[in-house]
Formats: sequence, C-alpha cells, structure tokens
Amino acid sequence: MKDQSKNAPGLSPAAQETGSASWLPVAAWGVAAALVLLALILAWRAFALPGAAAAGVNRQALANSQSGPSNPAQDSLSLATLPPADAQPAGAPAEGGILRRSDLRTIIPERPNEAVIEYTVVTGDSVFEIANQFGLKPESVLWANYDQLNDNPDMIALEMQLAIPPVDGVLYTWKDGDTPESVAAQFQADPQAILNWPGNQIDLTTQVVEPGAQVMVPGGKREFRQWIIPTIPRGRAGVSQSLYGGGACEGSFTGAFGTGTFVWPAGNHVLSGNDYWDGHLAIDIAAGEGAPVYAADSGVVVFAGPATGGYGNMVMIDHGNGYQTLYAHLSSVRVNCGQSVSQGGTIGFGGSTGNSTGPHLHFEVRYQGGFVSPWYVLPAP
Repeated sequence: MKDQSKNAPGLSPAAQETGSASWLPVAAWGVAAALVLLALILAWRAFALPGAAAAGVNRQALANSQSGPSNPAQDSLSLATLPPADAQPAGAPAEGGILRRSDLRTIIPERPNEAVIEYTVVTGDSVFEIANQFGLKPESVLWANYDQLNDNPDMIALEMQLAIPPVDGVLYTWKDGDTPESVAAQFQADPQAILNWPGNQIDLTTQVVEPGAQVMVPGGKREFRQWIIPTIPRGRAGVSQSLYGGGACEGSFTGAFGTGTFVWPAGNHVLSGNDYWDGHLAIDIAAGEGAPVYAADSGVVVFAGPATGGYGNMVMIDHGNGYQTLYAHLSSVRVNCGQSVSQGGTIGFGGSTGNSTGPHLHFEVRYQGGFVSPWYVLPAP
C-alpha cells in the first residue's frame, strides 16, 4: 500500500515533514506534568496516610455494613491494624504503630483503714448509728469501748470519746504473757489474722508485742455482758429498789390481761437510734420530747419510775400471757405500780432521761423471760 500522507493534496513536502514532528514537544510537556502530579500525590500520601487510611477503613466498613454480610476475620484484622481517625493526635509523627493519647489523671486506689479513729459523741448518736457510719457492726464499736460502755450501748453519753476500730472484730489491749495464739483463742479468731493485720505492725520474725499496745483482732468476737432490768412477772413483782431504781414495784399484783396482739407504742413508726441486735435487745423508736407513749397491749404495771442501767424513767408491763414490754428514757411516767392499763392507753411521755443522746423510746419485748425482736410482734409500719 502506498503512503497516503506523502500524496496528501494541498501540502508541500516541507509542510508535511513539519506537521509530523510538531507533537513531540507537547508529548514531552505532558509527560513532565504527569510526573510532577505523581510526585505530589506520593508526597501527600506520605504525610496523610494514617488519617486517610483510617478514613478509608471507616468508609469501607460503612460500605460493607450497607452492602451485606462481610468476612468477620478480615474486618477485625483491618480495624485492629489501624486506629480510629480521632485517635491520631494533631501533629503526631507518622511512624508505624498504634498511637494513644496520654492520660494525665492519676487514680488513687481505695485502701482499707488501718488506724483506730477517735470519735466524739454528738446529739442523736447511738452505737448502732455510729457503727453504720463507719461501715462496722455495732458490737465492734461496743467491744472497742468496754471500759466506758461495759457492753451497755445505753451508757453512751454526749461528748464521750469513743474508739472506732478499723475493721470488725475486737480491739484488744495486749497484756504481759499474751501470745498471738492465746489472744486468738480468747476471741475465737485466727492467730495469722492478728499477725498479718498491717495496722498491728507486728514483726513476723519475732512476733513480739509490747504489753499495753492496742492490737486489732480481725473477725474476733466474744460474749456480751448484758445490763438489763430483770423480767418482772405480776405474780412476784418486787425487785430491789437499791439495785434497779426507785421505780421498782414492791409486792405482787393481779389485773388486766393482754390480747395477744401489739400496737405501736409511739405515734412514729420509725427508728431513731439502735435497732435490735445482740448488744441492744430492743428498738429505739423516734418519739419526741413529751410525745405520748402507749401500752403496746393490755396488762399490769410492774415497774414505774426511775431505773438504773441507763434506762432513765421507765415503765414495765406484764401482760399475763408470758409477754412483758418495757418503755425507757421517758420524760415522765403517767402510771403507778399495780395499775391495770388497756392496749393503746397513755403510760408516759417521750424523753431523753438516763443515758441518752436525744429523745427517743427504748422499747423491749420479752417472752417467758427471754427477749424477742419487737419487729416480730409489731404491725408493719
């Protein structure tokens, strides 16, 4: 076939040669521009790779979630390899690895208290409420203050300085001749608990404790020494006034019998102090100064007036069916020894006599000489 360009009509041979070579400069400039553009793209990718890659991953994950099921293993690997876009701090270097922001906050772990705290009793305090304030059992507070309270929570008084142990157990003053084993046996505890308690600061190589040192016996316990007015049945009323106070009744009595049911002895049906527990065999009901106090059931008064043991002005009623009830810390007493009273009748008024840090009604229920939690016999508040 003949070359048609050489025979193109209207063009001279010189013009044909010039036209065939004019595209070379244009092609060279195009190649140069493409190389510059490629260099710019590579430079941009070098600086923006982490953020761009993360954005690409996020866009890909979104596309996958919209398009249908994906390969979980592959998605997990992709997401684990690159951090989210917001995890890249501004100005951070683009080296490999996962970058994390610094957390300048310091978290201080909570550590158990190891020291004995001195607490001053204020108005309205009770052993029960103080123990609850420090996260302890009330008996732990009672045992730690045996010299002042003698196991009687009603001996608490305003401005009294109480020792608050760091944990539940017995706070014990070490005596000459004591050993970890003998002290642990005394309080039904583990000797290792005494040795390992950090607050005791006992040298494990010698296990020597100086007499007079206060040592915590974690988990230790002992029997309570109960300070109570004895149960006084109507048939043999007559306890000693010198022992139990001027309100003790002399002689034996007969009279009204109980119904076998109980009503609340105060208008308020909530606690204001100690609940029923081993060291406090009663409940303290919120009864303000001068508020009426009612007989929980019908019966005969066998104690009416001042009592020892921190009770203050007190009334005891024998219900003739095995039950007796006791009402303490009254501001005044409205009944007399041997008097029959009806259920719900007023027998006195609320107060804070005896050992008390504020007005309330100390209410006991006894059955056949033993103590019963008032919560078992009172109607629901």
